[in-house]
Amino acid sequence: MTVELLWIPVTLVASVAQTARNALQKNLTATLGTVGATHVRFLYGLPFAVVFLAAIAGATGQVPPLPGPAALALTACGALAQIGGTALMLAAMRARSFAVTIAMLKTEPVLVAVAGFAVLGERPSLGAAVGIAVATLGVVLVSLARPAGEKTQADLRSIGFGLLAGGLFAVSAVGFRGAILALPPVPPLLAASTILVTTLFIQTVVLSLWLAATDRAALVATLKAWRPSVTAGFSGAFASQLWFLGFALTTAANVRTLALVEVVMAQVVSGRLKEAVAPRELAGMALILIGVAALLLH
Repeated sequence: MTVELLWIPVTLVASVAQTARNALQKNLTATLGTVGATHVRFLYGLPFAVVFLAAIAGATGQVPPLPGPAALALTACGALAQIGGTALMLAAMRARSFAVTIAMLKTEPVLVAVAGFAVLGERPSLGAAVGIAVATLGVVLVSLARPAGEKTQADLRSIGFGLLAGGLFAVSAVGFRGAILALPPVPPLLAASTILVTTLFIQTVVLSLWLAATDRAALVATLKAWRPSVTAGFSGAFASQLWFLGFALTTAANVRTLALVEVVMAQVVSGRLKEAVAPRELAGMALILIGVAALLLH
């Protein structure tokens, strides 16, 4: 496989790891709350990311590059947007099924493509644009699968949370891609790992200070729940390492569109959790797969 296509298996493995991480975080939300479960992702992911960076630096024989002002600004923007997106995602999961919440988040590729073009000047090809559009249509079908009369206030609030979370994740993806490109020339894996460590450090500090000021009980709870949190932290750090490597290899729009396979993976998780999924939601997931296929074949 050529380096140009390496982003495909990297993104697929990242999707598997992220699905596992999201399921673990959903379970932690019941005991730690939304912000506490969000904090776990960054607090327990940071040590693993540092180990990854040290191993990569040792293997390549190169010192990690020092992010300049532009890289730091883009990283901070992506880090804060990801905090908000993660919190809204977990809040949405409390009202709707795991699979449907993940699907609502996946309006992200269109927003990533638009933001990537506006901020980084990365224009998608016609084939990629068609794939993104078809996959997003599938997301819309999944999100609106229930008849209007069956939607409760909690459902509508959850849809809003999911769509807003998708927008914030789009901002974070473009921010991270831009930060990696702003680094001095180094191997893609080293650049990705450098920005990942910087991102998790910012996120850990911000959320630790926030919880210390607003909810110390939740902060203490995240420290006490270290056993399940370490697993979630490792899954998150591993997935993020691969996401960032994907961003180093190709456009954020390509990576986030292929990541729509998470919707199908989430359906498998929902089946294990015995959560009902409507036929129209399954039809929407089929469109998502068609859109992903169009992206890969363009």
